[in-house]
Amino acid sequence: MKKLVMVDVLSQFRLRYCVEVEDELDHALDEVVCRTGDFTFHEFSQEHLEPSVIISHREINKEEYLRMFDKDNDYLKSWTDEKKLEWINKIDYNMEIE
Repeated sequence: MKKLVMVDVLSQFRLRYCVEVEDELDHALDEVVCRTGDFTFHEFSQEHLEPSVIISHREINKEEYLRMFDKDNDYLKSWTDEKKLEWINKIDYNMEIE
């Protein structure tokens, strides 16, 4: 019998900023992490780091899946249940691994 497993992972980005300072290099560090309000620094670049830490996992049923889908993706509530269920990842156990 097939089961649904919800797996929560931690996903991170590496962000890079270029900051011009007068003297103290540490001033750049403070400015990057302490910026608030409307004035923020422009990112130089960012790189997604592959999910690496599994936070939790649990078996769920179809009803819980649909409830979670609507909660986590409230802007897609108007989708049909069939369309929502298309987002379940299915493992092809017959696929040959090279």
